[in-house]
Amino acid sequence: MNISELENLLKENLKEKTKEFKRIFHGRGNLYDGYSFLTIDSIDKILFATFFEEIGKEVEEKLLKLLESIYEEYSFECLVLQRRYLNGGENEILKGILPREAVAWENGLKYQLNFSNKNIGYFADMKNGREFITSICEGKNILNLFSYTCAFSVAAINAGAKQVVNVDMAKNALNTGRENHRINSLDSKNVKFLPFNILKSWSKIRKFASYDIIIIDPPSFQKGSFAASKDYRKIIKKLDELAAENCIVLSCLNAPELDSSFIRELFQDEASSFRFIRKIDNLSTFPTNEEERSLKNLVFQKA
Repeated sequence: MNISELENLLKENLKEKTKEFKRIFHGRGNLYDGYSFLTIDSIDKILFATFFEEIGKEVEEKLLKLLESIYEEYSFECLVLQRRYLNGGENEILKGILPREAVAWENGLKYQLNFSNKNIGYFADMKNGREFITSICEGKNILNLFSYTCAFSVAAINAGAKQVVNVDMAKNALNTGRENHRINSLDSKNVKFLPFNILKSWSKIRKFASYDIIIIDPPSFQKGSFAASKDYRKIIKKLDELAAENCIVLSCLNAPELDSSFIRELFQDEASSFRFIRKIDNLSTFPTNEEERSLKNLVFQKA
């Protein structure tokens, strides 16, 4: 792919631009030769580009020139570049002014963003997973493990969930989760925010059982607290004692080195009363030539 082809693709993906968060270029799926280092997002009035690797000066200059051109042509108000390969993944404002309250819009709901962090507070690739939960959650008691900024909770409460129990050891993320409910005018009286290490807090999590829906969306690796390759099994082992009759589990995994069979085998070994229902398709805006190396969202149900 050359720079002109990239420009044409960006313009094609911006034809129906709205305030909704949209990935307008996804190089991480290795479909575009020479651009696996790059993603570009349209976030309402913010154009957000991420470099996952250091690139040559000439390529960078051409790319920055293109980004500035897109910024001007489509009336963005801020152009942000994240160099994710640097320690901390600093975000740099290249053009304009960052809104005081930056948000990502999804299906009429908004999620607070923090451009001071490497992870800005919202994972767009999970949209189909959230839509699945909203389709089944009315009147249900939901456990949201590794809740991060509670996007699943916001979507579920908005769709009529009876209760959502959010568990994450990152207190700052949970605080953002509270704010995400507030900015969407959602009543939090039936929402719990538990700042615990999940693997050490099962008694606290059981307090609000039994759960009609359980969401497992861990990091693939978090130093000192979770490694999917060895710790995911510990979560699956606990499902039977947490699950209500006919409980639905959304089991998520974003580790490139582990495929769907890893999760299915864990369920066979540790939670055989749950049957596999289906795998949720990923967004078409996150194309890849290796589906099993990208996000996996698997649905199981207690028999």
